[in-house]
Amino acid sequence: MSAATTRSRTPDRLCAEAVDLARTAAEEAAAPGVVGEHSGLVSEGDRVVTHFFECKEPGYRGWRWAVTVVRASRAKIVTLDEAVLLPGPDALLAPEWVPWSERLRPGDMGPGDLLPTDAEDLRLEPGFSGEDEPAPNSAVSEEMAELAEAEDADVTAGPPRNLPTAPSRGSIAAVAEELGMRRARVLSRYGLHAAADRWEEAYGARTPMAQAAPASCVSCGFLTPIGGSLGQAFGVCANEFSPADGRVVSLAYGCGGHSEAAVMPKPPQPAAPVVDETRVDPFPLRPARDSGSVPVADDETAELGHS
Repeated sequence: MSAATTRSRTPDRLCAEAVDLARTAAEEAAAPGVVGEHSGLVSEGDRVVTHFFECKEPGYRGWRWAVTVVRASRAKIVTLDEAVLLPGPDALLAPEWVPWSERLRPGDMGPGDLLPTDAEDLRLEPGFSGEDEPAPNSAVSEEMAELAEAEDADVTAGPPRNLPTAPSRGSIAAVAEELGMRRARVLSRYGLHAAADRWEEAYGARTPMAQAAPASCVSCGFLTPIGGSLGQAFGVCANEFSPADGRVVSLAYGCGGHSEAAVMPKPPQPAAPVVDETRVDPFPLRPARDSGSVPVADDETAELGHS
């Protein structure tokens, strides 16, 4: 270890004693009343020392003002180098910046927001372009093109999105529109698998609701099938009382709202009244005076001698 390295680790005495100079510089750089107590110093090199002061600024917990002072060789006057606000070991820091394309999450879009897609998005692949030769991964394969040529069908020039009207029947563009391929880009195999993984995680067989369900959605009458290859494993729930109403659910998903889970019991019907028409009960039109619940009062007119 050289002598220069040894000296750099030992703070210079005059620079270490320049606490008032460092505080004055920190107070000039900061707002009034936010510079706290002196919290230490560190040697940055030969005759270079950094003084630390606590920061009382709201929102900067754990930060400190760092003021660096220096002294020239063989000089007795300490001068100011810089004063900055730096985070301490326990400082409250903002999270690391992440590009918007990586921090965007499902549900973040609101009305009026636009989400551009990358030209090389792995979730998409070219659809039918409308050229004479269909795309290799298009549903309009070479066999379909040969069939169209054998049937003397018209091949529409230009991409379908530029057509002023609907393509005529029998053309390649009409076949592509029938197959749902009349788009510039369609879901790739990666995009299909990514969507299936999300739907399976949200409404799949491993969810707690599906584990406690009496039956799966594949046998539920509220399941609405969807088209395409994803329809082999997913459908749309149409039960308004289900937690997955209007959502794409796995065929292995299930809930307590299954259409065949239980049958509501019929309400009990009261027994029909029995009328005995062979017996007659007498009912007097003028009941006796002592047949009621109130006792009969004596006639006071007899005592008074009234007629």
